[in-house]
This record gives sequence, C-alpha cells and structure tokens, in this order.
Amino acid sequence: MIQVKVFDQEHEKDLEYDMNRFLERLDENKLVDIKYNVAAMPEDDEEEQIYCFSAMVIYRA
Repeated sequence: MIQVKVFDQEHEKDLEYDMNRFLERLDENKLVDIKYNVAAMPEDDEEEQIYCFSAMVIYRA
C-alpha cells in the first residue's frame, strides 16, 4: 500500500529535522518520492513575510 507523510514548518531547518527523524525509521527500499514546496505570504504589516516550508514523503507501507 502507498502512503504519505506530510510535513509543514515555518523554518526550513525545522522541516529538515522532522523529515530526517522520519526518514531514519523508514527502510530506503520503501521510499517512493519526496515532494517539496515553499510558500511566502506578506505579514499583516506587509514589511515582513511569512514562510511555509512543506514536504510530502511518499512511501510503501
């Protein structure tokens, strides 16, 4: 069966940490693909931006 695990963080290092912890427990032969995305939105005051770093790991269960 194919399954997915979705990760979402405001900082890329947090995303990296979470994904590495998950991938440590996943057999390499079960990994199918990893999809990565970054979104940026202006903060309410529009002087700063909010970032959303997300990834989806597709794997065989």
